[in-house]
This record gives sequence, structure tokens and C-alpha cells, in this order.
Amino acid sequence: MPGYVLSNPGFQSVKDDPNQPWHINADEISYDKKLDQYIAKGNVAITKNGKSLTADFVRFDQKTSKVVAVGHVIMTVGDDVLIGNRMEMDLETETGTVYNGTIFLKANHYYIRGDKIQKTGPDSYTAEKGCLTTCDGDRPAWKITGKNVKVTIEGYGYATNATLWARNVPVLYSPWLMFPVKQKRQTGLLPPQIGYSDRRWEEYNQPFFLVIDDSKDATFYLHHMGRRGDKIGLEYRYILDENSKGTIMYDYLNDRKVDGGDPIADADWGYFGDSSPRPNSDRYWFRMKHDTLLPFAFSAKLDIDFVSDQDYLKEFKYGYTGFEETNEYFLKTFGRELDAYNDAVRANRLNLNRSWSQYSLNGGLHWYDNVINRRQRDTDTTQQQLPYVGFNASKQQILTSSFYYDLASQYRYSYSEDGQRDHRAEVYPRFYLPYKFKNYFSIEPSLGLRETMYHFDKYEYRGPTKEENLFREMYDFKVDLSSDIYKIYSGIGKNIDKIKHAVRPQIVYTYIPHKDQSDFPSGDRIGKQRVLSYSLTNTLTSKSLIQKKEEGMLPEAGNGRQLNEDENSQKLPEAGNDRQFLEIENDRPPDYSYNQFLRFSLSQSYDINEAKEDKDKKQPFSAIFGEIDITPDSYYAMHVDATRSQYNSFWAAYNVAGNIWDKRGDSLFVERRYRHSSSDSMFYDLNVVISDKLSVFADYERNRHTAKDIRKNFGFLYKPQCWALEANYTHEGNDRSYMFVISLYGIGEFAHSIMGRRLESPYLSK
Repeated sequence: MPGYVLSNPGFQSVKDDPNQPWHINADEISYDKKLDQYIAKGNVAITKNGKSLTADFVRFDQKTSKVVAVGHVIMTVGDDVLIGNRMEMDLETETGTVYNGTIFLKANHYYIRGDKIQKTGPDSYTAEKGCLTTCDGDRPAWKITGKNVKVTIEGYGYATNATLWARNVPVLYSPWLMFPVKQKRQTGLLPPQIGYSDRRWEEYNQPFFLVIDDSKDATFYLHHMGRRGDKIGLEYRYILDENSKGTIMYDYLNDRKVDGGDPIADADWGYFGDSSPRPNSDRYWFRMKHDTLLPFAFSAKLDIDFVSDQDYLKEFKYGYTGFEETNEYFLKTFGRELDAYNDAVRANRLNLNRSWSQYSLNGGLHWYDNVINRRQRDTDTTQQQLPYVGFNASKQQILTSSFYYDLASQYRYSYSEDGQRDHRAEVYPRFYLPYKFKNYFSIEPSLGLRETMYHFDKYEYRGPTKEENLFREMYDFKVDLSSDIYKIYSGIGKNIDKIKHAVRPQIVYTYIPHKDQSDFPSGDRIGKQRVLSYSLTNTLTSKSLIQKKEEGMLPEAGNGRQLNEDENSQKLPEAGNDRQFLEIENDRPPDYSYNQFLRFSLSQSYDINEAKEDKDKKQPFSAIFGEIDITPDSYYAMHVDATRSQYNSFWAAYNVAGNIWDKRGDSLFVERRYRHSSSDSMFYDLNVVISDKLSVFADYERNRHTAKDIRKNFGFLYKPQCWALEANYTHEGNDRSYMFVISLYGIGEFAHSIMGRRLESPYLSK
């Protein structure tokens, strides 16, 4: 018989609320007046306000909203689904029991199966002989089973007599197991890193994540190394307000091995490039960054980097608490990097800043921790700046005159425990008189006036107790001559509207007179100069139409200004009737994107003083420096720079870097760095996406100068629907390591996505 909708006119309505009736459809519906219950048979469907229940048979109590459903039972609440053979449920409180059932929770992609599942609240469940997984299908890739399983969404799950299965193979048993069941930040174990290396033997690094509150959390690490001991680590992250945040990290290891400097006996755990041993067994690394906004619009930035020895960051370069991971996190979160991992002098800074539209005030403390001096030597002459203050003015017009000026000024106190201590103050204004001759060229003479003052508490050149004041007054003179020439080409292609070719020749003359500065510290002496520097820069910039703007909207600025004939530059002979680079159709400004896809520059200088010296082998011309950047919108980028002297028959230095990629995430990066008679290295980085589940990656670096490999690394990332495995092999120096990480989605999300990555280079940006 046809189905009935009891809320329709002419039919009874099952109501628990006048405005929200229950709707029942079925092949056959009857009403038990004595019990006030509806009995529905055949293709039964009960719905109300986002809730639905279907079954072969349903008995519904109108007073209590309790229901008994039998046969092919499916209940849907929002996106969550409950399936079973039989169900007893209170539809209002959403509590009840399902027999031989399965519950699917879409938000977390959890499947809960059991002989008897009780829904004890809107977000809580218990299951007898239960099973939990996030894998689709009847044969899940992994599952957790237990005699009794309790789950609270956005809370935790608990299981007694728990077993972790990989397919049908049990891999882990625990009499009691707790696991997080959350989408949001959650306290619990994160995926461990497991591996083996020659230097450390077997390794197991287990992180534990702790949610403190909405604005604070922490991660604890236990890193077991069979040969070296157990390293513990802590990360603490906090947000005080929208302008104040910070992260503190600390690791400690009581190392079983020390480096006494013997290249044979200590070869497996020593590093000998710095010619200093590592006699300490107490090893640690404390690092911290903090940003905050202070009263009166001042901002403060704190950077701390304190390490136990010069080898620590070489030893622990990779891994959860390694240098690479830490540096990447700091750069992403705070926009500031650490010093290089092999730098034995670590910078610690407190910076205060206040900026105006044309002025800035900077101050703070700089402490440079020389690790080798601190740990192994009796004296430390490292210079510290305690404090420094700088006030600067950007280039700006002087009233309504034709003159401009800028200003750089600084005071700092330089402190050294065993070396020089002094106060230094300097004021350095510069005055400009720019002049533009029509659209042909620009010339800008400028005069800099420098006043420097020293007061020495301890002067290493005059004895440990000598106090002395030194003053220096100097001037320098510059003339900057340049021209901007351009040509615009139209009708380039379907996606590119126009291309602008710009040429900028520039000549700069610099003059600094001779001044006796023999009493000044050697690092602060300014030599005489008469130098003529000249350069030629070519750029190609494309302009592409994106879309029309709303009526009355102006076009957004792309990579700089709009390119049109109003620019003050000399035009090359016309190659067509290009009246404007920025066209306006129907008085409606279009929206364009601009991309400088090629830049090529050459520069050199001529030392006039050197040319006039009376000596046989004069070399007044500097080496020629050339640079090419090719950066189209997508799929590849390239950088080349080279230095060559006309007095030599070889290249002094060059760097070549290229990067290609596609939309799938495949990428290849190649780089060569060459320095004559000192270094020549090649670096390759490859990432191939084989399928939506599998990608492989490899990188290789070789020192061509010494014919030795620097680093070899390869691995893969396998990411099926509900779990992930990353494994890699690394050979660097005298160490070989194997590492893998397994993640079960929903239990511990995969932390390191490698698919689609592109390696950063000092010479290329994405």
C-alpha cells in the first residue's frame, strides 16, 4: 500500500512539539490507542529536523519518543550514521542500544562496531566486543578491538583487553588502552620516529602532546638511542593575545660518548672539521622566540639560542627536535631563522622597535655565545652589544626645497669578558639633490657627513687599563647617474596582453678622502675610495588580464606600478601603435596581473686610486658580476650568477640553480655552487608522485672539489585512506641512518607531508 505521512492534512501527526512534528512513512501504519504507540511495518521511515530512522518494523511511543526498530535499521543524525539489526532508542535524548551494529561518525571518520553498542549521550558510545577504525570497507587496514570499548567524541576512547590489528594480524596488545578521539587539538601520543644509525644505533623518538588550554600547549619527547642514551625534550607554545606569542624548546642528553679529538678512536661520534674536541657528556639545546606588542606602539622580539657544544646541532640536525625542524618552525611562525647549524657562535637578541611613517627607533641587546670559547678556553674576546640604540630616517624632502635627506644613527656599548670594552656613537646624515632631465636621464649627487665617537673602558690596542676618547669626522661624496629606457610589445599571445622590456644603465661615482684612523679599532676603519661603478640591468615584465572589476573599482597594483607611457623614461623606437600599456575599456578599469619573468644584470667597478698607483701589476677593474633570474608564473624557475675577473683565465665563482615542477607535485631541483680552488658542489632534489597514495623522494649532494659525497637520502611516503608510512635512508658523513614513521589517521595524524614539496634555495623562491 502507499506510504503515509502523518503530518499531512487528513492524517494524524506524531508530535513532541507543536512546531516540530515527527513524520512517519510506511507501507502499513496502525495506532494502539491504549499504549499511545504507532506501529509501522514495511519500508518504515521516521524523520524530524535532520534526524531520520528507517527499518522493516518500528514501534513508536508518542509520549516518550522512544522507538524500537527491527530489521535493516539505519538511523541518521546530521552526517552520522548508525546501522544494526535491532535498535532501542530515545529519539529525543539520542540514547539507546544497537545490536550487531556499526556507527559511522563523519567528522572524525570513525567506525565503531560491536555486538552491542550503547549510545549513552549525544557524543558518547560504549561497545561490547567492540572495534574502532577510520578505514573504509569490511576488511580495514587497521583496527583496535577490545572487550569493552568506550568512546567520547572530542574526548578520548578507552578499551580493555585492547589489540591493535594490521589487517588480520595482531601487532600490539595492552590490557588497557586510551586514545584521543578528536578533530581539534588533543592530548595524546603522536606518531613515533623509529630508526637505526651507525652513530646512535637503534632509535625510538616518542612525542606526547599536551593541550593546556585554548592558548597554550606543550609537546614532550623521549628519544631513546641505544648507543648514546636517552634524550628528553620539551616544547611549550603559547599565545598571550593577538599580538603576543612565543615558543620555548629544550632538549637534554647525558651522552655515553665524548669526543676526545682522536680521529680514529672517536670516529663514530666525533666531528673534526672545527679542530676542537667535545669533552662534555652533558649536552643540551635551549632555544626560544617571543614576539609581543608593548605600550606606546613599541614591539619586542626575543631570540635565544644556547647550545652545549659546537657538535650538538651537527649530531641532531634532523628529527622531531632537530635543527632543520626547529628552524623551519621558527621561520614559519615568527619569520626569523636560527644561525646555521655549523656556526659555533650563536646569536641571542632582544630587539625593541618603534616605527613611524618616515622614522624608526630600534634598540636592544645582542649577545653572541661563542660555544667553543665558553666551554673549552680560558679567555673569551667575543664582542657583545649591551645595549645598542639606532634611530633612522628614510629618504625625504627637506621642506619644499629640491633637497632630500636620510639619516642613520647608532649608539652601542661593546662588552667583552676578556677583550675590548667601549662606547661607540655615530651620526650619519646624507643630503641629496636629485635632478631629472626630461625623460632622458636622472642624476643625483649626494653628500654624507659622518661623526663617530669612541670612549674606551678597556682598549686592547693601548693596554688593559687605558681609557681614551676618540673622534672621527669624515665626509663622502656620490654621484648617481641613470636612465630608464623601455619598449612595450603587444599581441604576444592569448594569455599575455603585453610585455615591457626595460633597460636601466647606471653609473655611480664614490669618493671618500683619506683620513688617519690608526687609533681606531681595525674593524671600524674606513679606507679612502675613488671608485666608478657601472651596471646594466634588463627586465622583461608581462601584463595579463585577470577579470573585470566591479563598477567604480580601481585596478589593484601588481608587481609594482602600472606600466604606461606616462613613466618618465626614454622610449625605444616604436614597434607598433602602443598608446597605453594600461588600457581601459568602456571607462571600466580592468584587473591585471604583472610578473617580472626575466631579469639580467651586469656590474663592474673601476678603482681610480688603484689605477694611479705606481706599481707594476695594477688591477683597477673589479671582477665582472652577472646575474640572471627566470621566474615565469609556474612550472619552472632558474637562477644563474657568476663572477669573473678580466685578469684571470678562470671563473672566480658561480652558482646555477634550476627548479621544475608540475600540478601533481612532481619536482626536480638542481644546484651547483662553485668557488675557485676552494669548493665545488652539486645538489639534486627529486620528488615523484607515483599515485595519489605513493610518492618517492631523494636528494644527493656531492663535493666535486674533493670527489666525496656529502649527503645521500632517499625514501617514500605511502598514504592510503586511513594510515600513512614514511621511510627514508640517509648517508651523511660517516653516519648511515634508517628512519620510518607510521601514522593511523584519527589516532595520530601524519605530521610531515612531503608530497608536492619544492626545496628552497638561497637563490630561488617559490
